[in-house]
Amino acid sequence: MAGIYDFKVPKRDGSELALSDYRGKVIIIVNTATGCGFTPHYEPLEQMYEDLHERGLEIVDIPCNQFDDSAPGSDDQIHEFCSLKYHTRFEQMKKAEVNGENQLPLYAYLKEQKGFTGFGKGPMAFMMKIMMKRTDRNYKKNSDIKWNFTKFIIDRDGSVVARFEPTEDMDKVRMFVEGLI
Repeated sequence: MAGIYDFKVPKRDGSELALSDYRGKVIIIVNTATGCGFTPHYEPLEQMYEDLHERGLEIVDIPCNQFDDSAPGSDDQIHEFCSLKYHTRFEQMKKAEVNGENQLPLYAYLKEQKGFTGFGKGPMAFMMKIMMKRTDRNYKKNSDIKWNFTKFIIDRDGSVVARFEPTEDMDKVRMFVEGLI
């Protein structure tokens, strides 16, 4: 069976990022979008990267346009937006799909390792539940990515140890990641 280090992700420039290059590091793999209600997650993600990168944190940012056309534009336009608006220093990969027959193989693996367990509580969670009931009545029973900024956390041993939905408080995500660093 494949492990996290067996996967490669297409980069913006056409080359590939081998996740084996991040062996021994803590990795956040996140599907992102430049025009969604969760786009401000870039700010705490970048802050985590700045604060924890030298201690072993890597972020794999995979733009995805599967959710309400919220990542329009080319890979370079997405990179420019993130660099200018959020001053991101971690690299954005090539735009890709995270669900369906054209999903990155990496996402099939991640979803197999950590399925959907709910949106939690709070106003954003409530809104996501309502939206999902309209678009995917079976959303609670499948492991599909529900929206952009779903975060998978990989520990230093290469195990997928957590999945955080976009409705999860970013302070909680940071505390979890710091516990692994």
